[in-house]
Amino acid sequence: MKVLIADKFQSWGGDALSNCGCEVQHEPALAGDTLRDAVKASGCQILIVRGTKVAADAITAGDSLGLIVRAGAGYNSIDVEAASKHGVFVANCPGKNAIAVAELAFGLILTLDRRIVEGTNDLCSGLWNKAQYAVARGLKGRTLGVIGLGEIGKSVARLARSFEMKVVAWSRSLTPETAASLGVEFCAEPAAVAEACDILSIHLALTSETRGMIGENVLSHLREGSFVINTSRAEVLDYVALHRLAAERQWRVGLDVYPGEPGSGKGEFAPAVMQGKYVACGTHHIGASTDQAQNAIASETVRIVEAYLRTGQVPNCVNLREDESPACCLKVRHINKPGVLARVLNELSQTGINVEEMNNVLLEGDHAACALIHLDAKPSAEVMERIVSGSADVMAASVAG
Repeated sequence: MKVLIADKFQSWGGDALSNCGCEVQHEPALAGDTLRDAVKASGCQILIVRGTKVAADAITAGDSLGLIVRAGAGYNSIDVEAASKHGVFVANCPGKNAIAVAELAFGLILTLDRRIVEGTNDLCSGLWNKAQYAVARGLKGRTLGVIGLGEIGKSVARLARSFEMKVVAWSRSLTPETAASLGVEFCAEPAAVAEACDILSIHLALTSETRGMIGENVLSHLREGSFVINTSRAEVLDYVALHRLAAERQWRVGLDVYPGEPGSGKGEFAPAVMQGKYVACGTHHIGASTDQAQNAIASETVRIVEAYLRTGQVPNCVNLREDESPACCLKVRHINKPGVLARVLNELSQTGINVEEMNNVLLEGDHAACALIHLDAKPSAEVMERIVSGSADVMAASVAG
């Protein structure tokens, strides 16, 4: 199995993939057209990326590609729709960078509260201004609002409690009971979180539902002097509204993600939100960039590839069709011989019935097996009769649904 790693990746992770029998090609500088050309030239069956954008032309460049692994939590940098149309699985590594991102979020909070960046800049310029920088509110007793309570949001909430802060939260799946078990106060909507907190920290995955969710309708509920932290995705936050309201209400803003970020590791970039007349602190989309997080992500990436090689199944696959009950399930008990199921599938094909999913389970001794075949239509009694009578190796067949 040929694996193309088109991004930075732990060296031991590449060695582990080689030990699994993979032919590994590591080209961390690939992007755009060079990625497309490398997919075509390498004939890779598995593509591993971290921050590299994978466009439709890269996905369709080679017929061999069957799996793309995003070595990270999000996957909006991959054209998942194109992958699905081309029959390519897309997987990610959720939760493995949660602690790293939570640590950065709190680093930004502490930096804003104690004005660490401004103080450092003054010292580097030869200016001693203790009177100005000795003023800070501190975190104890303040209220942190968390929007999005996945693994990262939960980690942020735990850190906040260790600072003796109150935590209020909203998440699509959060219930009052779950909130109580996590030690946070339940809010019914994002605006309620903004209204109740001193510091708003955003931890939403990017989906069609969350895109632009934190707009003026939410931000307008934040009081003067609030902090706004975004270490999730730029697309979930309205940066134009943030820029305006932060100046009007003298907010302090800590960001790790921005609209229109450079696609490469280096480049000219001057986001307007960092130039406002308010305190702003920014990092370079590095939330997951700790050795601990990258080792955990590499380990999960290797696990995904191993499972794919061994079973054909893809852990953490993000582009499987959402669960829908098939029209019916055909159960076939049969002798474990070559060609038995081929004849069954041929019978279905001739009647225009499509197989949506199939699982064939061997029984002890390897003599017999049971196939569960999900179909888009129910076979007629005549088709069922032909399936059973057409082969002495079919012991029985039945349909449910």
